[in-house]
Amino acid sequence: MTAVDLVTELASRGRHCFTIDEAVAALGSSVVATRAALRRLKDKGVVATPYRGFHVIVPPEYRRLGCLPADQFVPELMKHLGQPYYVALLSAARYHGAAHQQPQIFYVMLAKNRPSIACGTVRVHFVARSNVAEIPVARFNTPRGYVMVSSPEATAFDLVGYHKHAGGLDNVATVLAELTDSLSSAGLFEAAKLSPAPWAQRLGYLLERVGAERKAASLARYVERMVNETTPLLPGRTILGARHDPRWKLHVNVHVESEI
Repeated sequence: MTAVDLVTELASRGRHCFTIDEAVAALGSSVVATRAALRRLKDKGVVATPYRGFHVIVPPEYRRLGCLPADQFVPELMKHLGQPYYVALLSAARYHGAAHQQPQIFYVMLAKNRPSIACGTVRVHFVARSNVAEIPVARFNTPRGYVMVSSPEATAFDLVGYHKHAGGLDNVATVLAELTDSLSSAGLFEAAKLSPAPWAQRLGYLLERVGAERKAASLARYVERMVNETTPLLPGRTILGARHDPRWKLHVNVHVESEI
């Protein structure tokens, strides 16, 4: 079997990812020889390598990307690495209907951080959240399987908690304005239990800012019962002269404005 035969055979069986070990076994050659054969296919755009030892088959419609779209190989890569994951932040918001801004980077949450992936024009950025396996997710179909995406409520919390990865609080407010129809009060209350208390305070405040007072009501109850300390709306910025918001127990030390 040649490398071309291997790729053709895998594709005919609906396989779009394979490891170097699988290729070595199928071709019956050494690792060095197998890598050389795959390198020739990479030069032709037929195969790409988003992670060392893990290869993807690139069909003609994606050759301009130089790789499969991230959502079509990340699930298999995470399975290969044995790591729980979910699509997160702006990438997750897009699945839930927040399409005001199209993220150029595909965000994936893992229990521990790892280096970003650059494969052709495809970019995958990993963010660490220790309790990733506990976060509620939704399953979305892709042309080559399915991908796990944080629930709308978990996405809202992540956007606030990792606002630097989401373009800052102004952009977070804009995305939240698009997410409000997908959010449930009960889901927000449950998601609050899995997140640091300041995230609930900030999220509730921002939801009210974008006109989602009813959705924020459950968070207000959570903050009233569970939170004793006042926290800044924007971490790391001085609270000198900040307005105090007693409902959310916040030092409002920055003005936040949604584009919607």
